[in-house]
Amino acid sequence: MDLIDLSQLTREDVHAIWNLADAPVELLKGNAAWSFEGNGIRTRTTFMQAFRDLGLSFVELPNFLKTAERAVDLAGYLDPFYDVYVVRESNHQRLTEFASASRRPVINAMSSMGHPCEVLTDAYYIDRSVKSIAQARICLWGPPTNVLRSWRELARLLQLSVTHICDERLHEAKTYVNFAKAPSETFDIVITDGWPSGSEGLGRSLTLADLDRMGKPVLLPTPPFSIGRELAFDPLHYQHFAGYKQKEMLLPVQKAILRHALAPLD
Repeated sequence: MDLIDLSQLTREDVHAIWNLADAPVELLKGNAAWSFEGNGIRTRTTFMQAFRDLGLSFVELPNFLKTAERAVDLAGYLDPFYDVYVVRESNHQRLTEFASASRRPVINAMSSMGHPCEVLTDAYYIDRSVKSIAQARICLWGPPTNVLRSWRELARLLQLSVTHICDERLHEAKTYVNFAKAPSETFDIVITDGWPSGSEGLGRSLTLADLDRMGKPVLLPTPPFSIGRELAFDPLHYQHFAGYKQKEMLLPVQKAILRHALAPLD
């Protein structure tokens, strides 16, 4: 099973991953290749711990998709040595090409177009700690990003109640709402992400007044967050901030993703 974007999964896949995150860890056998473009501080930390906890050996291949070598050749030469690839690569098309060429599971640890592991984790947190995801009212706030695009993919997959509020000049679908027409209904959780390059002047910082109008929902700012950009205030001073411990759930969910990806076919 590849996990390049959430549209590749079924509803059953999502719930199977979450159930594995709840279950006792079972050791795996195999060798993982991991490659992280940029810092990836939290994702790198938890995936490396996940490899260890699952008993997988792992080898770092720094920026291996940045080479000029064809994806089909890379896969042909490397597949005999690895059972799974975990890759953080900004070039989403290049990552997709490699996944298509490889005979091994390829997990997107973040690309320019999506962050499926992060969103599966945050949705798991909502389902287990806030409200059943099927009944939760979710607000995405700010310009489209890889994280918010993955949220929209998950919303389509699970038929979630999701409202995305951003400047109308950045709307990518009819389901967006403009800042100036922000709905008056309440939400259970509001999710923000760092503004992408070039969106200055096209975003409006989320304020405490916005949260008050929404019924004081849980606030989940995707790290690294910036006060004065996507947030107009320090979330540590907001009573319903999801908190740092929420991201500890990255570890069980990433372990579950690896277990699901490496599960033997019937």
